[in-house]
Amino acid sequence: MTAQWTFGGEPPALAHTGVVTLVEGSTFCIGASNGDLVPPAVHGLFFRDTRILSRWQVRVDGHELEGLKVDQPDPFSAVYLSRTPPRPGRADSTLLVVRRRYIGDGMREDLTLENLAAEAVGCTVTVLVESDFADLFEVKENRVHPLAGRVGITATDSFQAEYRWMGHSRGVRVSADPVPAYQPGVLTFHVVVPARGRWEACLQVQASVDDVPVPGRHLCGQPTGSSSPEQALSAWRRHAPRFDGHAGLTATLRRSQEDLGVLRIFDREHPERAAVAAGAPWFMSLFGRDSLLSAWMALPVDRGLAIGTLQTLGGLQGKVDNPLTEEQPGRIMHERRAGLATELMLGGGDVYYGSADATPLFVMLLEQAWRWGARTEEVTALLPFADRALDWVIGDGDRDGDGFVEYRRATDRGLANQGWKDSWDGINFAGGRIAEPPIALCEVQGYAYAAFRARAALAADFGDEQGAHRWSERARSLKAAFHEAFWLPEQGYYAIALDGDKQPVDALASNMGHCLWTGIVDDEHAAQVVEHLLSPAMFTGWGVRTLASTMGAYNPMSYHNGSVWPHDNALCALGMAVQGHGAGVLTILEDLYAASLHFQNGRLPELFCGMSRGEGDFLVKYPVSCSPQAWASGAFFLLLQAAL
Repeated sequence: MTAQWTFGGEPPALAHTGVVTLVEGSTFCIGASNGDLVPPAVHGLFFRDTRILSRWQVRVDGHELEGLKVDQPDPFSAVYLSRTPPRPGRADSTLLVVRRRYIGDGMREDLTLENLAAEAVGCTVTVLVESDFADLFEVKENRVHPLAGRVGITATDSFQAEYRWMGHSRGVRVSADPVPAYQPGVLTFHVVVPARGRWEACLQVQASVDDVPVPGRHLCGQPTGSSSPEQALSAWRRHAPRFDGHAGLTATLRRSQEDLGVLRIFDREHPERAAVAAGAPWFMSLFGRDSLLSAWMALPVDRGLAIGTLQTLGGLQGKVDNPLTEEQPGRIMHERRAGLATELMLGGGDVYYGSADATPLFVMLLEQAWRWGARTEEVTALLPFADRALDWVIGDGDRDGDGFVEYRRATDRGLANQGWKDSWDGINFAGGRIAEPPIALCEVQGYAYAAFRARAALAADFGDEQGAHRWSERARSLKAAFHEAFWLPEQGYYAIALDGDKQPVDALASNMGHCLWTGIVDDEHAAQVVEHLLSPAMFTGWGVRTLASTMGAYNPMSYHNGSVWPHDNALCALGMAVQGHGAGVLTILEDLYAASLHFQNGRLPELFCGMSRGEGDFLVKYPVSCSPQAWASGAFFLLLQAAL
């Protein structure tokens, strides 16, 4: 297995409407509106980045269920209401089928048949089950290998399958109460449903890792309200702050708060540590940049997310040089995965480090958590990790010693672009030409500047005046060099990057809004930057575009070259607030709020298309955007801070 497992740019679309997604930690389920998981779609039950169920279909007398309604009381549970087709000689169906599904380290499904007729009904209920143990990346990129040769299936009184590869294994077992008749891939119940009565069964899906069964979070025979996911979500709701005021904005903040609670993931070795996953469904994993920025945004809601994220990322901080994983001493990881394929590719690591910005963001967040009241012992324990991170920023991160952080992937398996615009074409010149590496992004220099200032502030607070002076001087020097290299006087804005020849990449892009936030922008130029960000070329009326409509690579339906990202807008707005441009803050806040009303439950997606407001006055959700997504969920909290 040699295909790369890092993934730059967009995930695939789910390909059709009516998809229902459930999420709980590293477990997620994608299925149809009647509850079925149907191949060859991207449907499935995924556990630790492996699809443990690729087929899960309920049939009554061989007939597919007709979906009527879906309710999702919680992010990790759903109730699917269906009916069976009318029987011969009857005008209407008399059997109602209710499937109550709960996921979390496996799955539980309560199956109920309700007979609405005055006569008992006899029927055969079958559950079709398959598992291909496909890796998450195989499913995302539509390169799943054939089932043959991958999976061993055991024919017993329950469905059991396992996948073994290079000394490791993943397994799944499906059992039921009452016990069904079993043939390979088919569980069969011969049922008599009393007149005006019901028949019930509970099906349990249990995963295993290296032959060790993993306890499910929702078990047959136990009250569902006592499960750990429900208790954790209830505790989050109880302890989160309450918002009052404008009814619509309050509802949006509550929705965002709920989504951040759903996107929490917990370190298996340190279950008390909560971090933020990037987004559902494909990115329910730890991502350096995404988790750090999302934890920053969530500080008004829960300071513990920032500390947990820092502690978890610190534990994974780079220690050695490994070109395959792009690990370097002090470097903060880009993403972590748990599937068999990821563990055994790229030099034997399940962590990939190809990120130019996560490392300075780590230092920035530590100082910000301290400002928000993190305990002294928490911060002092993390200071050595921050210092090693800064060693990377001024060492391996600065490839040529010119004072700027640059990136070039170490092998062809790595990400071509290693900033937040990580699609292959995300960094380009005004005419549309792709920039050649090594690339120094403008916002990454801003993060480095802010990291130096953050470390200086921490040094001062902890009595290290010499360190405070040293880091302040480094920040001052970087700011001067940044202005000299990145400012484009004829255009009146900052270049998005320097290319491998140290030439300014002159596209007009939203990245410079992040520079406003970090403070690296010269005061004399801040007003021009704000003016450009709010110009018709950059501002859609719903938000700031990633790339101006006057640029050669502009496409309002592209991932990074003209779309609108809520988190990007929030950082631009906070930058405007830092520079004293309050009117711009309110413009972005009001228009993003107006945009949120066009999406289900007021939930902003990861991104939406960048057509101008007035072009039909409708918004187009980007087809493959995650929802809920951590950055988007945190955006309104950052906007609220900026407005205040």
